[in-house]
Amino acid sequence: MKRRAFLISTAGTAAGLMLLPKLSFAAPGQIDWYTGSDANVLDFWTNSVKPAFEAAHPDLKLNLVNASNDAGIQAIGERAVAAMQTNTDPQADFFEQADPQLPQGGIEAGLYVNMKQAGLSNYSKLNPLAIDSDFSLPYRGSQVLLAYDTTRLSAADVPKTWDALVAWIKAHPGQFVYNRPDKGGSGGNFVRRAIHQANGLDPKLFTVGNYTEAFGNEALGKAWELLNDLAPSLYDKGAYSSGNTQSIQLLSQGVVVMTPVWSDQVLQAIAQGVLPDTTGIVQLQDLALCGGFSRCVVLGNGRNREAALKLADFVLTEAMQDAVLNELGGFPGVSWDYVSANLREKFADIIPNSIPTFPSGAWEAAVNDGWYRNVAPAIDRKS
Repeated sequence: MKRRAFLISTAGTAAGLMLLPKLSFAAPGQIDWYTGSDANVLDFWTNSVKPAFEAAHPDLKLNLVNASNDAGIQAIGERAVAAMQTNTDPQADFFEQADPQLPQGGIEAGLYVNMKQAGLSNYSKLNPLAIDSDFSLPYRGSQVLLAYDTTRLSAADVPKTWDALVAWIKAHPGQFVYNRPDKGGSGGNFVRRAIHQANGLDPKLFTVGNYTEAFGNEALGKAWELLNDLAPSLYDKGAYSSGNTQSIQLLSQGVVVMTPVWSDQVLQAIAQGVLPDTTGIVQLQDLALCGGFSRCVVLGNGRNREAALKLADFVLTEAMQDAVLNELGGFPGVSWDYVSANLREKFADIIPNSIPTFPSGAWEAAVNDGWYRNVAPAIDRKS
């Protein structure tokens, strides 16, 4: 899952068009698939999804193309809209991750298939918390968790609520660290969890369009009080790591006992031996730390639309959702009831009761700026 958001402007879209991969006319039975995600996602589809899908559907082929980034995906989407107007081949069938609201007007033009109405046999298995549009299919997710050293903190004693976590941090000074919120989403979403805590545990209070300076100062100010109260008990009496990776390194080196982590990063770190298998992971159960999902779309005017829908259904099967957990280190897009029983047992402590989100835009700038000014004024933001 990407750790950054792209602001798509007209200039950005034009740049994306210039960088479009070389395309060929759609071949019968060939699904033209595009991703703007990171390399590990493309590797997952190349090494796991493609061979399994083609074995299950020997009459179909999956053509995997790297669109470089979100701008590249949007540019291909805009070309597909233009193709609708001329009834020509858009040379695209499936986007691995896309926002169906982009390009603007695409849904109304029929650019994307309504997945809810597409007759997918596995659609009902989707986690209801993950669905945000009828025109996209959440198939993998990532959420911030707490990783801890089980040799120094037992699973029976690990905190599972915010209040219990605060009590543990204060009782074990120097053993907890989170990264600066603008340097990585694990620390950033720990800060957002403090914001939720300070504002009645209600993520719905914050929307993309409702930021004002007055509301921001009031809502965020209460969170700064919570974080300032914690600061003396953090690693090195109020030090903050430089990013997601450094937090994991401090945990692996035994410098701290617990730190917030992205689910995909920590699962891969454990699988690759970067973190020992004595590493525990847990999710807060009163209100989880923030997360999100990657959602695929099928193009309505793709020449191999029906084959692409078979692919969409296939990625929701138990085998592929298990692979999302085991191989990609992601969260399933389906409800946890539809992953293997052994994985449900293995990951019991991280199955969330909620998947809260927090808006970007003006709120993101206010959170980052406010944290530096009010919580860590001695830190040079450019360092």
